[in-house]
Amino acid sequence: MDKIKKFLRSFEQSFSLLFLLKWTFICLLIGAFTGTASAIFLWSLEWATNFREANLWIIWLLPIAGFVIGLSYHLYGKSVVKGNNLLLEEYHSPKKIIPFKMAPLVFLGTVLTHLFGGSAGREGTAVQVGGAISDQFTKLFKLNNIDRKIVLITGISAGFASVFGTPLAGAIFALEVMIIGRVKFDAIIPSFLAAVFATYFCDVWQISHHTHYTISTIAAITPVTILWSVLAGIIFGLVGMLFSKSTHFWGVLFKKHINYPPLRPVIGGVILAVIVYLMGTTKYIGLGVPTIVDAFNINLNSYDFILKLLFTSFTLGAGFKGGEVTPLFYIGATLGNVLIWFIPLPMPLLAGMGFVAVFAGATNTPIACTIMGIELFGIESGVFIALACVTAYLFSGHSGIYAAQIIGSPKDAFFNNEKGLTLTDVDNLRNKS
Repeated sequence: MDKIKKFLRSFEQSFSLLFLLKWTFICLLIGAFTGTASAIFLWSLEWATNFREANLWIIWLLPIAGFVIGLSYHLYGKSVVKGNNLLLEEYHSPKKIIPFKMAPLVFLGTVLTHLFGGSAGREGTAVQVGGAISDQFTKLFKLNNIDRKIVLITGISAGFASVFGTPLAGAIFALEVMIIGRVKFDAIIPSFLAAVFATYFCDVWQISHHTHYTISTIAAITPVTILWSVLAGIIFGLVGMLFSKSTHFWGVLFKKHINYPPLRPVIGGVILAVIVYLMGTTKYIGLGVPTIVDAFNINLNSYDFILKLLFTSFTLGAGFKGGEVTPLFYIGATLGNVLIWFIPLPMPLLAGMGFVAVFAGATNTPIACTIMGIELFGIESGVFIALACVTAYLFSGHSGIYAAQIIGSPKDAFFNNEKGLTLTDVDNLRNKS
């Protein structure tokens, strides 16, 4: 027996080669389909945003768009209404293949949300499209449960990477998001392959573009600037937690008082349209990319971040579709912009730190967010980005926008009793106590 084991070990690289070839082929397919879908999606969002801004009267039709979205999910999408959380649940407890209809439903729902004036992002949509596409290969290639888990990770990495143009962050995000405090190294090669392929195929179509952000001024690394960075990270983490809890609050409120699901976004749409009209600005709806860019260059209003937080959490809580990440970029960048009032770090640096750190706190993915910051802004700001992200992760507590995340390693030994629980379980336990 020992001789057989020794013989097999001598051919370990042969098995590694077969593994690599197998997943290169599968990830090439996933990357091609998901990257193409992301390119079309980004183009659709750009068209929707431009049309809305040129025809602001369309915001009054937001309630109708909400009814269409709500009714489509009520009639055809009950099995996929959980969105990103369904992907996480299927990863942890495999039951059935993700229905492909998740992709067109969330795609159309998100475009309608943006076209008619809702405040949402794009990451959630791209991840769901990637997950729905990738899981079809489980059935096609008759993959087992272990391989299916890898397939789901590749779908998430492909969707995330291609929609933001950040293959490294996308790959690590998919590995990190499944279990809080753990990274799934068994899927590391497929995750990176899918992310790189999807980003390539998204870019090769040349029908969409990614926004470029620049941190023009970097502080020197000293004990004082390190401490200021940690303080900023604490604030970013608390705001990330506030966003997660706000989205949950509005969702529960709508479900409690409006029993018929398609009516929830109708009521929410009326309220949003009236508020936008009374405020006389569209600054806080849609993706808000122009404001994010401004956060790196000019002084903004002190209340921009909280208004975007309220608009987005209300939009998603009411049942409209879209992601949370780009709004989290907006919230973090505009919050960092105003922290210059009492944190003596350069404004562009604080904006960049907030850009990724609030996201890190809300998604519990500090490593992916650190890598994203380096991909977007350059290695020069890497130390400050990392300090902000890991501190935000710690201070956001056991909360997050993905309720199905499982706690693998609690953020503090005091909470070891929460190990193995989902964030929903944690909320339920705390509400009972």
